Formats: sequence, structure tokens, C-alpha cells
Amino acid sequence: MSGLLTSISSPRDLDVLSEAQLTELAAEIREFLVDQISRTGGHLSPNLGVVELTLALHRVFDSPIDKILWDVGHQVYVHKLVTGRQDFSNLRKMGGLSGYPSRQESEHDFIESSHASVSLSYALGNAVANQQSGSDAYTIAVIGDGALTGGVAYEALNHIAVTRPPRLIVVVNDNGRSYAPTVGGIAALGHLRFDPRYERIKRMVGKQLRNLPAIGESADELARRLKESVKQIIQPSTFFDGLGLKYSGIIDGHDIPLLEETLTRAKDFGEPAIVHVLTEKGRGYEPAIADSVDKLHGVGAFHIENGQPTSNSLKLTDVAGAVLADLAETDGEIVALSAAMVSSTGLGDLEGADHRRVIDTGICEQHTVTMAAGLAMGGRKPIVAIYSTFLARAFDQLINEVALHEHNVTFLIDRSGITGPDGASHHGVFDISYLRMIPNMVVGSPADADELAAMMAAAVAHHGPVAIRFPKLSVSAMPELPAEPMPIGEWEVLTEGDDVALIAVGRMVEIASKAAAELANHGVSCSVINARWLKPMDPRLEEWAAAHPKVVTLEDNVRSGGFGAAVLEALSDVGLAGRVMTMAVPDEFLPFGSAGDVLSYCQLDAESVVGRVLALKA
Repeated sequence: MSGLLTSISSPRDLDVLSEAQLTELAAEIREFLVDQISRTGGHLSPNLGVVELTLALHRVFDSPIDKILWDVGHQVYVHKLVTGRQDFSNLRKMGGLSGYPSRQESEHDFIESSHASVSLSYALGNAVANQQSGSDAYTIAVIGDGALTGGVAYEALNHIAVTRPPRLIVVVNDNGRSYAPTVGGIAALGHLRFDPRYERIKRMVGKQLRNLPAIGESADELARRLKESVKQIIQPSTFFDGLGLKYSGIIDGHDIPLLEETLTRAKDFGEPAIVHVLTEKGRGYEPAIADSVDKLHGVGAFHIENGQPTSNSLKLTDVAGAVLADLAETDGEIVALSAAMVSSTGLGDLEGADHRRVIDTGICEQHTVTMAAGLAMGGRKPIVAIYSTFLARAFDQLINEVALHEHNVTFLIDRSGITGPDGASHHGVFDISYLRMIPNMVVGSPADADELAAMMAAAVAHHGPVAIRFPKLSVSAMPELPAEPMPIGEWEVLTEGDDVALIAVGRMVEIASKAAAELANHGVSCSVINARWLKPMDPRLEEWAAAHPKVVTLEDNVRSGGFGAAVLEALSDVGLAGRVMTMAVPDEFLPFGSAGDVLSYCQLDAESVVGRVLALKA
């Protein structure tokens, strides 16, 4: 790495750069990001789109005294570069650089954001705390137009409009790649609303009208109407205007001087301000711009010349999408829902066949789940395709809108268990715990592609809600379709032994089989049981537990309330709980890294399982 970027070790190093140097630096940063992410994978296009915005923010504000909060957080790579973190060689690898804000990494990372729409609530709380303590620090929330589809963002905006802390600034990063907020069309003169002359004119008109004796007490109302008329000429009303918030209009998010001018004016209002910037996702890298699906949003390692991945392995996500399209071909009642992740959750096949049967709700999981309940009430068979970590946001709706009414809703829960490089907030290690406690809910965890297909076939034929959790995992081949439905609640005995029963869930089935083979070399005879349905459990559990001196459960979920806990609960009723050892994710937030590294960290890899079983037998 060479050039201007090497001279930047803190945000204040940006202050001495000329406009021409800033343009040169922006180009260097884009070149650096494409080069590095092509090797490590990561979030490419969101970061390419915020280069100028990030530079302007750090030149206008004084981080970490002023707090910059990044909604979602996957667009912080540029922020990391200008705050002294330029070693991207181990990006998202254990012990390396996080792909999201990390309070452990830097004082410039204020919140460890990674779920959308929450930055405004954080920001309001911090701005109010600053106001109460007498601090002069600013709080700046950067939120994308896609994240503004989330209901919690509107709750926060509504409260901001009432609370009105003086040093709060919201930057809306509008790249047009998701549902946009209701802010009107692009207007070339929109930024004039932040012009101090415009503010002075409004104050002058109001003062003069109040001095007219004939108007009397109605002067203020007439002044308000006149000022609104002037504003309508400049640009029509927006959602933000309706809340009474200062709004910049839409400005060019790649024009550093304009960004700095607008942000500086926003600082001087003494009340909350909205700065709306238009950016281009993937800017500067033609393969990203040309990608009509998601602009190469999140990628693995790829070839720089064309943006194509270096590996095209088949994933369980692809299997789920193919099975869904196959089921929908013969069942006209099936409709799929996604919370702004149609392609990421494998719904592309069905959307291509019939786009009317795929509903993208935007980033609003609570609404998605409740809408699915409404679709079921109307005779449809809704299938919600969603990541494990995001489904947790709709826990209340799972209980009260779906399960309570016993609606026919299927949840395809991708990225369950240990997911790897995205870290603590994205590991799906809580879903077994929060799903199995819900009455009427059937919960499945397939060990391979064939079982996923068979479970999906069973789910759409079942009366009531079914949740199927599966990991981010490569598979060797697509299963034969159509699949035969798998009997719900029936487990599979893979091998039989006398000493230990290894009862495993999902991806842990393969690890249990490997461990059993190695334990045989140590004279320990193991049965391996694929507990593919977590709820209801196979009634033969008591029989298997009675036949083995030791029972070991294996799951990639937290221990508390997980599958092992369910086995303990069932066997405690018959006095066999003392034989059980649970192997699960420890009671902590897990680090980022490859799935294999994180499994090893949790002592859930085959070698660790062997050692723990031998210690148990000793």
C-alpha cells in the first residue's frame, strides 16, 4: 500500500488535505477496498458507496468526541481506514479485523451495530445524555434508505421530533438499493433549505408580520403559512418536514465540498437536522455497478477483473430456493416472503418463475411475520425465508400472531448456528432456544440437503407453524426433486454402539459421526443419532438413553434452553437425566472467524468432542 492513504492514521490527518488530494485519496481507498476484499470477502459495494461521505464526516466532526453511529455497520471499512486500521489482510478472520464496528478495536467505534434501523434510537439516547450533562459533543447517525423501512427507525424519528436535542444530526445515505423513505423526488435546489439566508428570511418575515397591528393574534399563523408556501416553491413537503425536522433536501453524496458545507450548516441549527445524501452503491467498480441483483453487496473472494467469485460451491440456501420453486410449481397456494433479502435467502428461483409469489417487505421482520399470518388466514401457504439472527427481532409475532393462531406458516431459517465471519450479532446460536419454547411450533434441523428438501415438503403439508433451521454450508449436489415429506418427529439412527449415545443436531451430525469413528479407535463404542426434529422429539429417546450408560447431546446453539436442555427435561421425568452431558455453544458472544475456527473455539469440533467424551468415560 502506498500513496496518500499511508499518511492517514487518524481523522485529523484529513484536515490538511486539499480538495484535489481528497479526490485522489477517495480513488486510492476504492482501489484498496476492491483489492483487499477480493482476497478476504466482505461487504464490498456498501463501502465503495460511502467513501466521500466518510471523509466529509471525519473532516467536519471530531471523532471520537463527536460520536458517529453507523446503522447496520457493514459500511464502516472506510471509517476503519481513516481511524488507524489499515491492515485488512485478516478481515473477518479470527484474531483479525472485524467486518463491523468493534468497541474493542477502536475508540472511534461507538456502537457495535450490525442489525438495521436501530442507530436513530441509539443516537437520540446519546444526544439527550449529552444535553443533560452539558456536553457540546455532536451525535451523528448514518442510516441507509433501506434501514428506514424498519419500524424502529420511525419510532425514533417520531421521538426525535418531540425531544429535539440540539446536537443531533441524522445522515440518510440513499443509494436507491432498497425501499426509500418518503422524502419526495430529487430536487437540484433541495440543499438551499440549509442555506442560512433562507433561515434569515423566514425569521425576518415572521418578525415583520407580528408587527402588523391589523393581524393581531393571527400573525404567527399567517407567518407559518407564508413560510410554508415559500418552502413549497423550493421543494415539496417531505416526511421529515411533517415531523418538523430540519431537512437538507437531497444532495450529491460524492461531492466532498458540498457534503462538508451541508454538514457544517447542520451543526449550527441548534436542533436536530436531517442531511439526505444520494450515493451510488458500488461506485468506482464496474462489476458491482453492473450487478443488477445486489451490486455485489456481500461477497466471498472474487476475481477483480470481472467480480465473479473464485468458488461457486452449492449452498444449502440454493437447495432451499430450488425446493421452494419446485413445491410452488404444483401448489398454487405457496407464497414466499423476505425482509429485503430475496436473493440472499434463495428466493430468486421462485421470483424468476412468478414474481407475484415473492413479497419483499423491506427491513421489517415484525411486519413480515405478521403479514405471513394474514396470508395464512387468507388461505395461502406463506414461507418466510430469513436469517436466524433477524428472525429473533420478530419473537413476539412468532408467538402471538403465528403460533397462538396455529397458522400454516413455514420459516426457512438460514444462517442458523455458527455462521462465521460476520461475528457475534450474526451467529444464529439462539434459535433453538427461542423456537422450542413456543407452543404449536414444530422445529426441524436437517443434517444435509436431502433432509432439508424432505423437511420442506413436510412443512407445507403440515397444519400449523414449522421452523426449519439450517446453516451456511456447502453441499455436494442438489437433491432429487420432488422430495418425499419426512415424518415429523422421527429421528434417524446412523450407527449403533453400546457405551455412548451421541445425539446430534444439524451440522453437528457429521461431527458426531467423525468423533464416533475416532472414539472406536479408543475402544469406545458409540451410537450416533440424528435428532433432525427438535420439536416434537422422538419418543424413543427414553429407550436409547436407557440402553447407553452415557448420553451426549451436540448442538450449535447456546446451552441455555437448547436441544440438550430439552433432552435433560425429557429424561428427568424418568430418572435418566444423570446420564446426559450437553455439548453446546458457551454462554458468551462468539468471535468472528471461519465456522471451523469458531467451532474449535467452542470445543465443538470432532477432535474436541473426542477428548471430552474420553474425559467423561475416565
